[in-house]
Parts: sequence; C-alpha cells; structure tokens
Amino acid sequence: MQSGEEIWTALRDSLRGNASEAVWAAGLSTLRLVDYHDNVLVIGAPNQIQLLRVQQRYLPFITEQAQQLVGSPVLVSLTITEASNTTNLKEPVAEFAEPTPPVVTFASSVDQPARLDPRMTFDSFVPGPSNRLAFAAAQSVAETPGRAYNPLMIYGNSGLGKTHLLHAIGNYVQENYRGRKVLYVSTETFLNDFIRAIQTRTQLSLHERYRENDVLLIDDIQFMETRGETFHEEIFHTYNALHGEGKQIVLTSDRSPRDLAGLQDRFRSRLLQGLVTEIDQPDLETRIAILRSKSEREGIALPDEVAEWIAQRVRDNIRELEGSITMLRAFANLRQEPITLELAKAHLTNLGQEQVILKPETILSVVADFYGLSVEDVRGSKRLRPLVHARHVAMYLIRDMLNNYSYPMIARIFDGRNHTTVISGVEKIKEQLTSNPEMLSQINQLKRRLQGES
Repeated sequence: MQSGEEIWTALRDSLRGNASEAVWAAGLSTLRLVDYHDNVLVIGAPNQIQLLRVQQRYLPFITEQAQQLVGSPVLVSLTITEASNTTNLKEPVAEFAEPTPPVVTFASSVDQPARLDPRMTFDSFVPGPSNRLAFAAAQSVAETPGRAYNPLMIYGNSGLGKTHLLHAIGNYVQENYRGRKVLYVSTETFLNDFIRAIQTRTQLSLHERYRENDVLLIDDIQFMETRGETFHEEIFHTYNALHGEGKQIVLTSDRSPRDLAGLQDRFRSRLLQGLVTEIDQPDLETRIAILRSKSEREGIALPDEVAEWIAQRVRDNIRELEGSITMLRAFANLRQEPITLELAKAHLTNLGQEQVILKPETILSVVADFYGLSVEDVRGSKRLRPLVHARHVAMYLIRDMLNNYSYPMIARIFDGRNHTTVISGVEKIKEQLTSNPEMLSQINQLKRRLQGES
C-alpha cells in the first residue's frame, strides 16, 4: 500500500500535467498534503480565498485524478494550512464563509510579472505540417516585434499549441530584448481586470498596465464575443494605442476573425489587416515527435511502441498527448514499474475515445431529449413556447458548434424555414446568454453532452 506522500507526489505530477498553466498557477500549485488515511485525502490551501477557489472550481478534477491513481474511491477534503488560521490542520473545513473581496490596484507593467510559462519556448515546440506557418510567423514576430506581422492572429481548435506559441514569443522577447515589456493575458483575465478597475475606479491604472507594454499577448479572444459594448470599446482602444505606437500584438482564437461575428466590425477588420494563420490537427509523425520531445525533456523512458500507441489514439489534442505521459509516469512511479505498452493499455483506458463526427441530427436529438420533446416537434412548426425555445437552442448550437453550416443550410434542417428566422433564433439565444445564468447553464450542459458524444 502506498504512503500518503507517495500518492500526493504522484497526484501533483498528474495535476501538473493535465491542468492548463492558468489552472495550475491560479489554484493547484499552492496545495499541500495534510493527511491521508482510509482513502480520505486531506489537502491544505494557504488561505480561505484559495480554498474557496479550489473547492468551487477544481475539486471534482482533483478527486477524479486521485481516484485514477489509487484505483478506488477517494474522498478529497480541503482545509487551510496557514499558521495564522485557527483551523486544525487535520480537520477538514465543513463550511465556507464568503470572503471579503480584496482591494485591487494596478501597478505599471514594469512592476508586474509577464505571466509567462518558462517551459513554453520555441525549442520545446514541435513544428510539423499542421503548424509550420504559425510557428514561422511567431518566430518572426519574436525576432522583430512590431515590425514583421502586426497584429499576428493564430487560430485553431483547443489543445493544438496556440498558447504555447504565445508564451514562446514572450519568452524569446524577454530573453533577447531586455528593455521590452511583455504581458501574456487570457481574455478572461483581461475582462476580470477591466471589471475590477470599474469597481475600484482605477481605470487609468488599468490603461497604463496594458498600454505600456511593448508586446501584448492575448489568448482566446473568442470569449470576447458575448461581452458588453463597454468591454469591446476598451479592447479596441487598447489595440489602437499599442498598434499606433508600433508595439506588437499577438492574439489567439478557436476561429478565424471572419467567423467571430460577436466582435465589433472595426476591431475584426483591424485583425484581418495583419497575418491570420491557422494551426491544424497534427499528423501521426508530429504526434509521435511531440511525445518523444516531452518524454526526453522530463527524463521519462518512453518505449517507441507506447509512443505510437498513444499517438494513434489521440489525434487532435496536444495537451491530452502530453498529459498521457504524465499519467503514465505517475502510475509507473506509484507501482514502481517501468513504462510498458501493457501498463499504458491497462491505465489509459479512456485515452482517445472513438471519434464520431458531430452532425445536426445528433444536436437535434440531444436537445430534444434534454427538454423532454420529440425531434419532430423541435424541427417542426408548432409555436408553443417550450418548442420554440428548444428550436432556437438547437439552431444556436448547430451554428455555434458546426462552423461549416450557414444560416440557409440550418434553415433547411428546420422544415425549410427562411434563413432570417434562423438568424433571429440564434440572436435571441446569444442575448439570453449574456443576461440569463440559467440559459448559460443549459447551453453548457448541452455542449458537454454533445462533446461527450462527438
């Protein structure tokens, strides 16, 4: 039987490999083992705010990873480990008080970290046919910031290396242009900073924080689509201020700017004036090269047959590729066995599940089942309120999740309706997403079901 320390070491390795850099930095890196007995894992957070963040956002993820490692049900409990707190370290926290919001101020970019991951460099990025243009463009931008391609826009599905290239640009500039100020930021962080600045009346400091940078790297701008007009104005003016002074801007998204209908037209046109390049799904050889590169960097003995088996199963997500190695290492260390094909097949059972192309019929079926209706009613012309709502949701999901379906094509799916009816239905759902938490919850639940089937 493994000790608590052995399980915790393996769990930290697993969490580190399977979480994004933002999740690791924001909530998981500060956690410590407090106690482990009778399949109860007590984990300590340094303060109440961090404990709440982990409890509300990451506890299911931690529990899932722990149970995979132990091989049996595990109860994960959280407590506070800070010495100044009176909570007993061995006693899990049962109730969580609402923390007092901290006072937020913004210093100039000189005093702020660039938020870069030092491991994400051009040397650790594996180029291939699917990403070669994006890789070359990112290198050019890093070598001559503000001069080569400005702005540079990289788009593609999640987990293909867009964020890695952003960090690689930032790390290269910081290493070779010591006087340049660099900032990497996710769109969510930008939005949170913006909201806090309004709440604390520190908008001027916010402007300085973002507009004094020489290189601004913004990740996942597709999340700007559903934000309010004031936020769009802030992004637009920040862009103009930086671009007008010849400062470099690099952005990523899951779609081309042409397909980001929720952005302001003038901002979208600015993005299209620079270089827009796509990262596609890596081929088999590139996936194997990524696995070998990851294992060599971390000193993991990965047999060729294991690398090929994993690469054959995981086709479209580099994070899952790299996370599989971390999981294998954790299992091997926990059981004190070498990594073999048998070990991989035994413990990576959910890896690269069979991929099925998502179709409108699938979306219709899932939406109908979710609302307790028939597919015929959702597609049909009856005007009862529940049917109309479900119909609009189905139209929105087809438009949102199947990028190659135009409004006229969607209209033909719904008993030949006019495409303007589809546009109206999709826009109604978009409006509700910005103001109705219940609607947002429904859409997220439906997407999770569809992504589980797709």
